[in-house]
Amino acid sequence: MHHGMQRREWLALAVGSAAALAARPAWAAVAAQAETPLQTFTGPDANPYWNSVGPYVTYPQKVPLLRLTDRPIQLETPRHYFRTAITPNEAFYVRYHLPLTPNAIDLAQWRLELTGNFKKPVQLSYDQLHRDFRSVEIVAVNQCSGNSRSRFQPRVPGGQWGDGAMGCARWTGVRLRDVLDRVGIAPGTVQIQFEGLDHGPGPVGKGSHRFLKSWDVHESILNEAIIAYAMNGEPLPMLNGFPVRLVMPGKFATYWTKHLTHIRALTAPDTNFWMTPAYQIPDTPNGNTTPADLKAGKVKMVPIGHVDMPVRSFIVDPDDSRPMVVGAPAVVRGIAFSGQGGIRKVDVSTDGGQTWKPARLGPDLGRYAFREYQFVWTPTLPGLQTLAVRATDSGGHVQPDSGVWNPGGYLWNKIERQQVLVIQA
Repeated sequence: MHHGMQRREWLALAVGSAAALAARPAWAAVAAQAETPLQTFTGPDANPYWNSVGPYVTYPQKVPLLRLTDRPIQLETPRHYFRTAITPNEAFYVRYHLPLTPNAIDLAQWRLELTGNFKKPVQLSYDQLHRDFRSVEIVAVNQCSGNSRSRFQPRVPGGQWGDGAMGCARWTGVRLRDVLDRVGIAPGTVQIQFEGLDHGPGPVGKGSHRFLKSWDVHESILNEAIIAYAMNGEPLPMLNGFPVRLVMPGKFATYWTKHLTHIRALTAPDTNFWMTPAYQIPDTPNGNTTPADLKAGKVKMVPIGHVDMPVRSFIVDPDDSRPMVVGAPAVVRGIAFSGQGGIRKVDVSTDGGQTWKPARLGPDLGRYAFREYQFVWTPTLPGLQTLAVRATDSGGHVQPDSGVWNPGGYLWNKIERQQVLVIQA
C-alpha cells in the first residue's frame, strides 16, 4: 500500500505533515522581482508570453511560483516544470476562489461528513478512509477552467493566467462511488454537492461565501471520481487540498474540491453562485460565441461540467531563451493531454504550421495524464523561425488553429506557437 508503506506509517506521515504546517507561518515570501516594474500585458492585446506576468513568491511547501493574486491565492507554475509528465507537488499551481483558507488541520478531529438525503448519513475519519475502503490510483491532469485566459480577444475578466494553470499528478485515494454506496443514496436525490474548508467573502452580493459544486446524481463522472489523500506518493500539500480532495478525471479543476469536508445529497437543484451564473459556458460547439450575440441574449449558458477538457499540447523547449544554430540538432519537447481520451498523436511544425511531422511519444500514463513528446529538429536556415505543435486524442479530436471566445475565458486550446532565433555557426 502506497509504495510499501503500512497504514500506520502513512497516517504518521500525514500527521507529521500537518504538524509541520501548523508550526510554519502561512504568509508568502516575495522575491526581489516583486519590487521591479514588469512589462505588462493588460491589453488590449493578448498576452504574448507563455506564463502570466507577476512576481515569484514562495508559500509553505512550494517552490517560487508566479503570483496572480494573494487574496484569494492564485499561483501559476513556471514553464520549465512541464518538461516531464508528472508535475512536482511543490511546483503544482494553486487556485482558490475565497480568501480564507486553512493553514493547519487536526486529523484527529477532522471528519468527512455525508449528510442530506442519504440512507445512512455518516462522518468518516481520515483513518477510516484508509482502513475501510479499497485504495485506488489514477494519473490525471488538473487544469483550471481559465488556463490561458490571457490569450482571449477581446479580453475578459478573471485571473489572467498564461499556460501554467495546470498540472498532472498520480493521485491515490478511494473511489467516491464506494463511499456513496456505503451511505446509500435515497430516492428523491437529484444532485450530489461537495464543499471544502475554504470560505470568506466572494463576489459582493452573490451569497458566495462558501465554495459549493454539484453534479446530477446520475452523472457518470461520479463513478470515475476519487477522494484523494495522496499526490505523487505523499500527503497532499496544504495549498492543494490537504487532507483530501476530489479528483474528477477529464473535468476542469473547478469540480476538484479541495479540503473536502462535506458531501450532501440534495433533493433540489443547486442554484448557488458557483453553479450559476459562475462557471457557465455557451451551449454551442466548442463553447464559442461572440460579444454581440451574448449582449443580444442569444446565448444559452450551461455549467462547464457538461464538457470534458479539450485536447491540448504545449511546447516547453525551446523557449527562445537562447538561439538555435544552423546544422545543430535541437529537441522540441513538451506535453499533451485531453479530457476526451488519451493522446494518440502529436505533430510538430517547424514552418509556422504549413507542414507537419509526427513527434515521438513518451510513456502512456493513462488516458487522463500528460503525454510527453519529443521531436528532433535540425535548423537549415538562419533567422526567426516559428515552431508549432498540435495533438490528436484517441477520440479523433484535433487541436484547432483558431481561438474561442466566451465571457468566462474558458476552453482555450488553440495550436501553440513558439518563435526561435536561428544563427549561423
